[in-house]
Amino acid sequence: MNINVVGLDLAKSIFHLYSLSAEGKSVKKKLKRNELLAYIAQMPVSLIGMEACGGAHHWAREFKKSGHEVVLLNARFVKAFAIGNKNDFNDAEAIFTAVSRPNKRTVVVKNMEQQEMQILHCLCQDLIYQRTALIDRIRGFLSELGIVIPQGVNQVRK
Repeated sequence: MNINVVGLDLAKSIFHLYSLSAEGKSVKKKLKRNELLAYIAQMPVSLIGMEACGGAHHWAREFKKSGHEVVLLNARFVKAFAIGNKNDFNDAEAIFTAVSRPNKRTVVVKNMEQQEMQILHCLCQDLIYQRTALIDRIRGFLSELGIVIPQGVNQVRK
């Protein structure tokens, strides 16, 4: 079976693959997490399309190691190609159709360093949000006791 373009719907434990065979027949495959990498590695070099979501960058890096070309697609772009009721195989088919289009909205695959930096930025932003919420709660409790503190971290520290 010579598969040139593959649509892959990512999930936590079960992955759905859609493609067309050389004869033009649809190929649908359901793979468990521990089977996916071995299956993709034994495939001939292909263009693999996936939605840019959690885990997509990891899988893209792994598939590239096997020599495949990987394209991460914006989920909004893929949604326009969905046909029928929402299910995993229909999603994989929509990804296949979207990645086959000439003008597609793609997401650049992040390397490990870029992904680690993004994680640090997200964690830092979350800590700032939590700090602000805590300060606002403290100010609210104190105002109920008649103690009014101006806004700002430094005002609360004083």
